[in-house]
Amino acid sequence: MLHLVEKKIGIGVRSGFLRRRKKRKMWNRVVGLIIKEILVFIRDPRSRFVLIVPPLVQMFIFGYAATFDLFRVSFALYDENRTYHSREFIAKFIGSPIFRLKKEILNDSQLKDEIQKRNVLFVLHIDRRFDRDLLSGRSGKVQLIVDGRNSNTAAILTGYANQIIADYNVDWIKKSGRIPPPSQITFRAFYNPNLLSQWFIVPGLIGILTFVVSAMTIGLSIAREKEMGTFDQLLVTPLRPIEILVGKTIPGLIFAMAQATLILLAALLWFKIPFHGHILLLYLGLFFFLFAIIGIELAISSISSTQQQALLGVFFFLVPSIILSGFSTPIRNMPEPIQYLTFLNPMRYFLVIVRGIFLEAKGLDTLWDQYLPLLGIGLVSMSFSWFLFKQRLY
Repeated sequence: MLHLVEKKIGIGVRSGFLRRRKKRKMWNRVVGLIIKEILVFIRDPRSRFVLIVPPLVQMFIFGYAATFDLFRVSFALYDENRTYHSREFIAKFIGSPIFRLKKEILNDSQLKDEIQKRNVLFVLHIDRRFDRDLLSGRSGKVQLIVDGRNSNTAAILTGYANQIIADYNVDWIKKSGRIPPPSQITFRAFYNPNLLSQWFIVPGLIGILTFVVSAMTIGLSIAREKEMGTFDQLLVTPLRPIEILVGKTIPGLIFAMAQATLILLAALLWFKIPFHGHILLLYLGLFFFLFAIIGIELAISSISSTQQQALLGVFFFLVPSIILSGFSTPIRNMPEPIQYLTFLNPMRYFLVIVRGIFLEAKGLDTLWDQYLPLLGIGLVSMSFSWFLFKQRLY
């Protein structure tokens, strides 16, 4: 009886040792594939260029060129009053860092030509009775004739002009000793007191550019093996399909995390954007975001036979993701059916996370409803990519 128990114990110890040995072999194979994938990108000059140069160039282009702010806006002046009071009013516009007087016109025919030829963005028209209306207690008539072909710019421009006019009205009331209006509006912006577009745009670049980097690494990985004819060789190795999938995923995850760290450092040190939240929460959101999009990229790579097909598939998904993410236009301004469609977009949730952590110092108690959808999308997308991967194998 004792001999039988000892025999069973020996078998159990031996089987446990074999399981551990089998797991170690499995992870050794996966680590070997990961190192091989990393070396492929590091040793290939074109891959290094794609991973480093385009994201950096895009970061600076978006950071400086993609802005909602207006600076040095050219305008034309049509002053029919030509008095001390009209010049005092015009000085408010000329003294602003936003506007730059380009030309003074003398008749109505010139007014349309300047806007039609895009020489100026607007014409400031002072009525000939401007000073008389002011001195008699009436409102002085001023007309802002704006180029409406770019509706977004026209709306921002009108807002700036209204602020200058409001400041002039306050100064006029003080100088003339008149009774102030019953209510006055004062503006105060939380989280972005100077209303700088860079504070809004640059944090969002972490999501967009990491998407691009992961697409270049993971989205093309399996398709590249198929195109080069090395995928069949990979299948005859001891690697199992799940090990191949893990080995293809982790290098892209590492590269994307490194790229996100680089953009984060640029946002903090170069663009001087304040960071008010917790860095670990940001990386947790980044991991969930990459987990969600990597599954989609693997699915595209699995069904593609060439790198060109995979690249087209990735960008077919990338462009709508950016448009429907709220990166540049608010989601609430979109048609209602489109708003429901954005709930399937991982980038929508990550932009809320990164901007909330950067500017609002939000914590997990307020952002958990953004992390959970990312996790759910990731589980679905990874399961779907695994299904497609096995279908293509067998």
